[in-house]
Amino acid sequence: LRSGHQSGGSIMYEDVEIEDGGATKLQSAMGRKWQHILDVSAPHTGGRWALSSVVILIYCIRVYLLNGWYIITYGLGIYVLNLLIGFLSPQVDPETEGPILPTSKDDDFRPFIRRLPEFKFWYSLTKAFIIAFIMTFFSVFNIPVFWPILLLYFIALFFLTMKRQIKHMIKFKYVPFTLGKTKYRGKDEAGANGTRSAD
Repeated sequence: LRSGHQSGGSIMYEDVEIEDGGATKLQSAMGRKWQHILDVSAPHTGGRWALSSVVILIYCIRVYLLNGWYIITYGLGIYVLNLLIGFLSPQVDPETEGPILPTSKDDDFRPFIRRLPEFKFWYSLTKAFIIAFIMTFFSVFNIPVFWPILLLYFIALFFLTMKRQIKHMIKFKYVPFTLGKTKYRGKDEAGANGTRSAD
């Protein structure tokens, strides 16, 4: 930061250093520590999802016992559905970028790349359930609604969304998983196999 003062009709500037406060340093340290924890947990897929399952179960039990906060649960379901669509969708849109998987033996192997990676999907989902759990402690979010209507609407929205996603997968011939490199048999190879069978 540069500050100026006038001396003898001219303005002189000098550099002024502003040190970060204790709160800023603490925030930066906590941010680095949290990022380190996330980096360490990234390879442990099973453990991460087991933890998320416990969080989801605790939230569901709390909402059931309290018999309320259904509008929060509905919004949470819509958010998770959007995350799921991103998890199942390819990073590259095949409608504009062409096929995302090889269609012949001459094509290079291209694994399925998600629009929303698995780690980000897990992290966003778990964070959403934790935030929703915290919101259940505030009565201001307990808006009275007729929950069966919300449930039926969410079920209809879920099936319509997944139906559209499955049609998209069938149309562009991809699956949202990488099962290894597919081996394609050419005409020459097939003919050679047929000759050996005849012999």
